[in-house]
Amino acid sequence: MDKHGVPNWSDKDSPSSVSIGRELAKRLPEPPTAPRLTPQEIGAQFQEITRRFIEKTFTTLLRARPGTWRFETGGRISRYYQYEHLSRLDDLAKRDADLKTILGTEYLVKPDVIVARYSEEDAFFDSEGSLFAEERLPARLTPARRVNYDGYILHAIVSCKWTIRSDRAQNTRTEALNIIRNRKGHTPRIVAVTAEPMPTRLAALALGTGDIDCVYHIALPELQEAVDAVKNHDQADMLRTLVDGRRLRDISDLPFDLVI
Repeated sequence: MDKHGVPNWSDKDSPSSVSIGRELAKRLPEPPTAPRLTPQEIGAQFQEITRRFIEKTFTTLLRARPGTWRFETGGRISRYYQYEHLSRLDDLAKRDADLKTILGTEYLVKPDVIVARYSEEDAFFDSEGSLFAEERLPARLTPARRVNYDGYILHAIVSCKWTIRSDRAQNTRTEALNIIRNRKGHTPRIVAVTAEPMPTRLAALALGTGDIDCVYHIALPELQEAVDAVKNHDQADMLRTLVDGRRLRDISDLPFDLVI
């Protein structure tokens, strides 16, 4: 909190944001004393903490989704199977100014957090070796088999937004649409994680379908209690709409959603 007692996830110019943010802070463990961070530093730390959380929880659920997994921050999607063609497109654009003007750079997405799976040896799918014996099942094009493709397949991207303003919500949606539009192969899971305390601002990112799978809050049960405590009926109604409409979940739900 700042010297006026405003949490750094609240908009100091919005009384509702401040009141809900304060109530939310009361319901969370007291953070260790630390120097005040810039918005850029908060964003970078939030990304790294989110990555570590996903990696730790996801790997405990490997029985439901076995495999060799990678978790990273700030990686380019062009490193992964569905988007490798974008690297070649970028190389062409660098050599041709007219082409670069036409294409722009929106396709060069660098998600905050990436979850990817490495292709597998045939023994992973069939320990007895009968499935692929005598070419009964050629399967020569799927990237799941390492004999066809030796690399990582993009499984999920996570957009990390400590707070949400209209421009940030739009940036996340634009990134999601580029992920969907520019793929060659299946669409990865597309989710967002946030600490935003205002339900109406959460709605800017969570409402609607077609781009983001779901939005996850770092403390949804505590946020529900905080909104009830301030007795703001409009915010409470919006929060119920988002939760009941399956557009907003707690971050503890995220690893389970990623393994199904």
